[in-house]
Amino acid sequence: MAPNDPKQSGGFFASIASSISNFGSAMTKSVNGLMGYEGLEVVNPEGGTEDAEEEARRGRWKQEDRDSYWKMMQKYIGSDVTSMVTLPVLIFEPMSMLQKMAELMEYSYLLDLADECEDPYMRLVYTTSWAISVYYAYQRTWKPFNPILGETYEMVNHGGITFIAEQVSHHPPMSAGHAENEHFIYDISSKVKTKFLGNSIDIYPLGRTRVTLKRDGTVFDLVPPPTKVNNLIFGRTWVDSPGEMIMTNLTTGDKAVLYFQPCGWFGAGRYEIDGYVYNSAEEPKILMTGKWNESMSYQPCDSEGEPLPGTELKEAWKLADAPKNDKFQYTHFAHKINSFDTAPKKLLASDSRLRPDRYALELGDLSKAGFEKSSLEERQRAEKKNREEKGHKFTPKWFDFANEVAATPWGDLEVYQYNGKYTEHRVAIDGSSSSEEIDIKSTEFNPWQYEDLAAN
Repeated sequence: MAPNDPKQSGGFFASIASSISNFGSAMTKSVNGLMGYEGLEVVNPEGGTEDAEEEARRGRWKQEDRDSYWKMMQKYIGSDVTSMVTLPVLIFEPMSMLQKMAELMEYSYLLDLADECEDPYMRLVYTTSWAISVYYAYQRTWKPFNPILGETYEMVNHGGITFIAEQVSHHPPMSAGHAENEHFIYDISSKVKTKFLGNSIDIYPLGRTRVTLKRDGTVFDLVPPPTKVNNLIFGRTWVDSPGEMIMTNLTTGDKAVLYFQPCGWFGAGRYEIDGYVYNSAEEPKILMTGKWNESMSYQPCDSEGEPLPGTELKEAWKLADAPKNDKFQYTHFAHKINSFDTAPKKLLASDSRLRPDRYALELGDLSKAGFEKSSLEERQRAEKKNREEKGHKFTPKWFDFANEVAATPWGDLEVYQYNGKYTEHRVAIDGSSSSEEIDIKSTEFNPWQYEDLAAN
């Protein structure tokens, strides 16, 4: 019988999976030695069960900040805190969630290879490796800014791609994105569901990600694993994403199922991914293995999931070099996303790069960043009040509600579709004969629907 789950397979990965599965919860320890925090769980990914109390005293929080924040957050344990809690800027990175969405484009050449490829199973190797490649960026423990309703992010000058993302809803927070080059079209509707657990938070990626290859119109659908952020307040914050990633070829029925191993004692299994590419009859065709912070490799296999004789592992993707000791753990591409080098001509005034809180944090001014963040949030509330008093409903510019609600493993999702207007906008601007030079760095951030509020 073919192995449908790499955790249960009697083939190539069985011995690895069985040993990892025993670790899981054993490395978590309640902190009973800290007065007032009995039962609080702290996890040291590099240690065992005996150093939880020492680990709890580490991390980026000052003791007084940690204690006051913990008292405030206790009442939210078990709740979805996606948009109900105001967070201090000291845990933020100088990037918005819309920019974070664009990080998936760093290794977009893998989608180019998938489009050029004739082998249907290798197409899944490339598309799945592309989806895995962003997890190195996702391990950053700094929180991106929640986008303001109407905020956008544009990116050009990378792999021939035009990328646009927009915040299409505030309650619940939802973003939509579209990217395109000569080889592929990428579309996403994204929102998250969370569960606050005290010193950790579970993040469930309610979203729909579709990739269309232009050569023949083949469509792929991605379901990523959930993510757990450990040691939010006590200890050094770190991220794990145990569970399955499924990439399905909606055109043929072929799919890739990869299992992200959970972190065990002393880091055992951390970062490791194993799984298979299956045909539409659920027979394994290619095994895949690697680490999401290093590389992914593949090898043809038999119906039992064992490597075919005379074949060898070949590398599909390898992590690019990253800056050493970067304050926010940024990759070179993350810095590129934040820069104006990837900004198009006549950048939209609603672009994330122009957020004053983001820019102040990038310069290291936490006080100004906190002030600007609060100001933006107040203006957003004022605009909502103004809009409701006028009986108006917010309408995104670049995406339309598709009148479709998609089911995901973690709940239903309202689907937004790209309306093509941004393409028309860019064609008009890029084709303009105007020689007017605009200093985009001095452009005031303005995502507001009502212009009079921008001056308040």
